[in-house]
Amino acid sequence: MTDQADAIVIGAGHNGLVAANLLVDAGWRVVVLEATAHPGGAIRTADVAAPGFHSDLYSAFYPLGFASPVLTALSLEEHGLRWLRSPSVLSHVLPDGRTATLYTDVQRTAASVDSFAAGDGVAWQQMYDEWLRIGPALVDALFRPFPPVRPAVDLLRALGSSAELIRFLRFAVLPVRRLGEERFGGEGARMLLAGNALHTDLSPDAAISAVFGWLLAMLGQEVGFPVPEGGAERLVDALVARLEARGGEVRCATPVTAVIVRDGRARGVRTAEGDEVRARRAVLAAVPAPILYERLVAGEHLPPRLHTDLKNFEWDNATIKVDWALSGPVPWTDSNVAGSGTVHLGGDMDGLTRYAADLATRTVPSSPFLLFGQMAAADPSRCPAGTEVAWAYTHVPWQAGLSADVVAEQVDRMEAAIEQAAPGFRRRVIGRHVASPQDLERGDPSLVGGAINGGTAALHQQLIFRPVPGLGRPETPVRGLYLASSSAHPGGGVHGGPGANAAAVALRRSRPQGRLKGAGTDWALRRLYR
Repeated sequence: MTDQADAIVIGAGHNGLVAANLLVDAGWRVVVLEATAHPGGAIRTADVAAPGFHSDLYSAFYPLGFASPVLTALSLEEHGLRWLRSPSVLSHVLPDGRTATLYTDVQRTAASVDSFAAGDGVAWQQMYDEWLRIGPALVDALFRPFPPVRPAVDLLRALGSSAELIRFLRFAVLPVRRLGEERFGGEGARMLLAGNALHTDLSPDAAISAVFGWLLAMLGQEVGFPVPEGGAERLVDALVARLEARGGEVRCATPVTAVIVRDGRARGVRTAEGDEVRARRAVLAAVPAPILYERLVAGEHLPPRLHTDLKNFEWDNATIKVDWALSGPVPWTDSNVAGSGTVHLGGDMDGLTRYAADLATRTVPSSPFLLFGQMAAADPSRCPAGTEVAWAYTHVPWQAGLSADVVAEQVDRMEAAIEQAAPGFRRRVIGRHVASPQDLERGDPSLVGGAINGGTAALHQQLIFRPVPGLGRPETPVRGLYLASSSAHPGGGVHGGPGANAAAVALRRSRPQGRLKGAGTDWALRRLYR
């Protein structure tokens, strides 16, 4: 069977759905082909720990998504999406029991960090004031095709001078440990930054870890860590509803096995059933770069240099995730933690460095750092009244080949870390669901080896180096084929940036004047990959 559309989107994760929505808004006929039985990719909700406990199987809270101009412009609230927030944003519980808590009220956050070192509250307020001045331009730049010329001009204007720009560029490459030492005297503020930096696969001592920690901490300070009411999957439901209302189509359980290339241009795709779906204008691949270039596009259509560069593509760390159904709220020793939808557990700054060193040396950490969520704090509809639906994940080395016994041992360490901060936690567990790295990939084939960010966030694979040295843009060496996944700039996280960038370039290049303007990009790609 042969079908035809203006554009085919491979993958119905949020980036693919964002791209499809933007294309249908331009009047294109769009078909999204998803390999699994459900749209959403790494956004899905299911009762896996116990009936009536709605667990988010992958991602759960979305400060980047809420702040993203991409998702905001889609007006998903008109299609059923409703955002909720916990009373406090997040808490970092240190091994000695002390806790730093981030609130959307900056004065309360300042009081929390000031309890660790006098003066840190004022320093936190100063950092937040800086964010309010330059944050909007930075967020705008983050979600534009590279290079973001207009947002860069706005950022320079917000900074005020070229001297301040140089200072900002230094800040942007700092390790988060160094940023904390330069700006704060106590561990509270330092750990709020470092814990957020470790939402990536970066060490506290790695270049650019500071900017990631600062970005998430400041977004948390400004907008919180919102969650969709009823479960993360409601975000996907809204994207699909919007797409279908405008004539777009999502076909699940339809794996794509090949991109059809003729005369150097993507002409469509072939599915596992042998069907062809032709694309009159573009094919957008919302799949990891290695899957696109090594499995879906035949080697003869790609420059040899690209294959060489792909050998150096680095995945982020693998993940073990646990979901729990609890008979009651988590019994935190520090009551301030009860209101935080997100909790960081398992280390001070040196502990986080040791944890990162274990990962770098391909050792399963004996003292894991945990990202923990208690969803009823924001959304009581997730579980029966008086109970809690919780989850946590930690990282292990990518492709470590973990046995079931090693995974079980690591889950025991995770629960021990929670128990230390919340004695009696284990007695409240009435259901548990464990997802190993292999389980995560089985559920979403884009989570290769349990890597959740589409490739490392390290400096050597950012901007013009993402996914390989090039232009940092959605274009590929095949005309009409665009990379729309988190392997492309601006990378991982639920914000829609890669999908929006791919759609914007596809729309621009489809116009006669766009094709002429794109000739320079084609020339540059040929030069880079030859």
